[in-house]
Amino acid sequence: MALVCFSHGKDSAPKATKISALSEVARSAGHHSLSVDYRGIDDPQTRVDKLEKTLQSPDYRSAELVLVGSSMGAYVSLFASTHFKPVGLYLMAPAVFMPGYEQVPKAPEACLTQIVHGWSDEIVPVENAIRFGQENNAETLLLDDDHRLSHSLPVLESHFAAFLARLSI
Repeated sequence: MALVCFSHGKDSAPKATKISALSEVARSAGHHSLSVDYRGIDDPQTRVDKLEKTLQSPDYRSAELVLVGSSMGAYVSLFASTHFKPVGLYLMAPAVFMPGYEQVPKAPEACLTQIVHGWSDEIVPVENAIRFGQENNAETLLLDDDHRLSHSLPVLESHFAAFLARLSI
């Protein structure tokens, strides 16, 4: 059993559709689920600090960790991975190699890293996700969808369930 920690995007919320659906997948697989609330925090580093402080709680210190993030939340999860070294890192439409998000850790600190991105993402260019995947040997799933990946929810649920199963936790 692991702690699956979700980080939402800049204009999203901790109980948004995608995170709620994937939280249910995690709980159905027997894992604990946590969704950090970043609403009102626009600075990525402040979000990273909040996630790190949350995960340093005695309630979470001993748990095997899976970090899941969407857009800015993926960026936050990626940076937190360098400190917490999760068993899994699941990045949806990661905000990488963009203005304000240029600094990217050289390699994710996770046993397994997967990226999901929409071909028609209007916020984060798909080329950024492909580049990050290539530079880090991360499995990358490209879908016929936009930044929110809302048309691909059943695919995401299935893909995420398979990702969790591969972690052997």
